[in-house]
Amino acid sequence: MKKTLVILLSAALILALLCGCGASAKSDMTYPSAPSYADNSAKASSGAGSAGWMGEATYEMADAPAMKPTEQAIGQKSGGGTNGSGLPANVKLIYRATIDMESTEFDEAVAGLNDLVSSLGGYFETSELNNYANYRHGSYTVRLPAENFETFCTAVGELCQVNSLSRSAEDVSERYYDTESRLVTQQTKLARLQELLRKAEEMEDIITLESAISETELAIEQLTGTLRKYDSLVNYATVTLYLAEVYKLSTIEQPAIGFGAKLAAAFRSGAKRFGNGFQNFLLSVARNWIGWLIFIIIVVAAVLIILKAKRRRAARAAARSAFPPPQSPPQQPPQNPQEPRQ
Repeated sequence: MKKTLVILLSAALILALLCGCGASAKSDMTYPSAPSYADNSAKASSGAGSAGWMGEATYEMADAPAMKPTEQAIGQKSGGGTNGSGLPANVKLIYRATIDMESTEFDEAVAGLNDLVSSLGGYFETSELNNYANYRHGSYTVRLPAENFETFCTAVGELCQVNSLSRSAEDVSERYYDTESRLVTQQTKLARLQELLRKAEEMEDIITLESAISETELAIEQLTGTLRKYDSLVNYATVTLYLAEVYKLSTIEQPAIGFGAKLAAAFRSGAKRFGNGFQNFLLSVARNWIGWLIFIIIVVAAVLIILKAKRRRAARAAARSAFPPPQSPPQQPPQNPQEPRQ
């Protein structure tokens, strides 16, 4: 009996691996380079039609209810139709966008953004507000239904001035259905192992089967989590928004034709930038006039102290030049008493 169970367990694992390889091969053949995918109903038959492949351990698929939702999903994706954007319904696309905006009315822009997201059935995944030089900057991550992605990207330009917008659509169909096929294979393997465990009698066989079942359940949890992550990204688009509060909206210069036009445009741009910079300087001084006043007082005090020290040094030098110190008479060399007098 022990050898029989070992042989059956080995046969179950080998056939489960063969089923997984077959499902992967079908998945590769099903998805060509074009975004239109063929019928995938063969994958469903690879799971349900394999019942009774063990000689003695035959069973009904009703004993493994965890397999039904995935098989139903595979059956649904195999039936044609479109997803509302002209693409086949079984195409899995992840929509993402990054939008950089600015507005002179920050509060009104944020309120309009909240209303727009709510009306399209979305929500704010993250929200961050900072204040730089008394100007606010908001950073938001919005999740909204994929069918409202284009509508949101168009409508957000009516609330604020959009300076840049980048969009992407990532096709994860092959990875999604490959993960789904591997999940069906692991669920089939789990059902076979549970059937063998019910018939096992030796303690060694029971321990081996329970270890294999634990590993299979862990693989099923990981694959299920991956599919849930894909479903979340596919069903809900992700939009990253950067909203800046500005004193005046930035303008986009039109390309000039000819050197004279370019030179005139450069002078106009330089004058405008100087005017904006001078206005910003005056606003900064007005906001921080107390700090500027303290700074000016410190600088003036330091200059006065330095000038006073210089005057003192000049006065001391003049006094020394007006009253020079008395000079001592030159000393005569001593005479030698042995020298004869002339």
